[in-house]
Order: sequence, then structure tokens, then C-alpha cells
Amino acid sequence: MNKTPIQPDLAVIPAAFHPLLQNAAIYDSSCSEAAQVYFIDLDCGYYLKRAEKDTLRTEAELTRWWNGKGLAVPVCDYRSEEFDWLLTEAARGEDCISPRYLAEPQRLCDTLATLLRGLHETDPAGCPVPNRMDSYFAAADEFYSRGSFHPSRFLTGWHWNSAEEAFRTVQEAKQALTADVCIHGDYCLPNVMLENWQFSAFIDLGQGGVGNRHIDLYWALWSLRYNLGTEDYSERFLDVYGRDKVDLELLRMVCAAEAFD
Repeated sequence: MNKTPIQPDLAVIPAAFHPLLQNAAIYDSSCSEAAQVYFIDLDCGYYLKRAEKDTLRTEAELTRWWNGKGLAVPVCDYRSEEFDWLLTEAARGEDCISPRYLAEPQRLCDTLATLLRGLHETDPAGCPVPNRMDSYFAAADEFYSRGSFHPSRFLTGWHWNSAEEAFRTVQEAKQALTADVCIHGDYCLPNVMLENWQFSAFIDLGQGGVGNRHIDLYWALWSLRYNLGTEDYSERFLDVYGRDKVDLELLRMVCAAEAFD
């Protein structure tokens, strides 16, 4: 994760967080325009995320739930004021775009596939988001209506000639993609933390819940291609994950849906 030293403006940060910020080096670790993320270099480290009001509540709930299963970092505080603020402990180790992991792509591929299969076998009872597919398709509908269509999201082998054609596939997917396993929702290399090749934690869980495994499979394949610069590991990933649980037609439907963003 990128870390740029900064001097935060304490006037815009809730007073509850000031003791941490006043006694530590602070870094900007943001990776999207949707949220500002501070890394607080104190003790074993903390991350403080700021986003629009009411946008981090689900992430806080899901992170707490996953932490209870040993799969996510502890949530130290969540509060919704003018903005939402989420404070978590930092995960041990490094994310999977660390050079040490990218340097061994075959081992990395196998590790990610094994971890994902285990995630999908987690008991979903009590998950704070019992049906992620409702909001998943609602987002696709909204982006389609806005004309926000990105063919660059297609995986090799699947192609639609227009947004309208791809959206027809999304309509079919609404009946086919059931919510039956726990999913991360954004299963990309930067969101999986390892410590010396051993699992540490999943992070950025705001898109998770009970959903369809092919969403995570899609993002794993997309991220392997993007971060490794090749699709050479796609088939291997699916083999290690387990072909018994992979339906290529459902994966194709997710591919169409993810083009609307």
C-alpha cells in the first residue's frame, strides 16, 4: 500500500481520534476517490478511513463479523457524523501486490485460489448482509441507466458488442446468480494480506456479504491479469480453486455485470 507522509488537519477529524494522531507519524494511504485513508504509525499500526456519511456502516459491520471468524482485522471504532469514520487495526504482513509475492506468480496464484475456496466455505449464518445480490444488480441497473459501461472489464473470451447487449445478459443473470456463499465482493490482490506467505486477513470488505461465488472468481481472474500483466494463470487458478464449483456460464454473466461501473 502506498504511504505518503502528511500532516492531517485535526479540525476535520473527530476528537476521539486525536490522541492516536497526535502521537504518531501519519501517512495518506488512499487508493480511490471514494475515501481518504490515513495510516497511523503507532503500536502495530491503524487505518482510519473517511468517506461520505453512511457509506462505511456496512463495511464496519462486515469487518466485525469477519473478524469474529478470524478472517479480518479488529474494528476499533466506527462513527457517523458529518462524514463516516472507520478505525481498524492494521493487518500483519503485506498485501499481495508486494514485489515478494508478485515475484512468485505460480505460488501466489495457488495461495489466492486456496484462500478463496476457504472463504466461500465459511458458514454464512448471521452475516450482516444476507443477500448481496440485491444491491449488486441495483448498482448494475443504475450504471446502465447512466451510460457507465466499460468493455475493458471483459475477460478474454467474452465480448459484447454494445452496452445494450451486455445488459441483456445481466437481466438473465438476475435469475441465475443466487446468493448462497459468503463473498468478499472485491477479491483483488491488494485486498488479501499475507505474512510470510501465510494468511493474515482480508481487507476492504464493504462489498461483501452472502452472494454468488462467481463474483469473487471474476475479480480474482481480473486482478491476476491486471497485476501480473498476463492471463497465463487464469486456468491454473480455477483448477486450484476447484472446477467442481465453477460454472463458466455464471462467470460469463458476472463478466457482463461488472462492465457497468
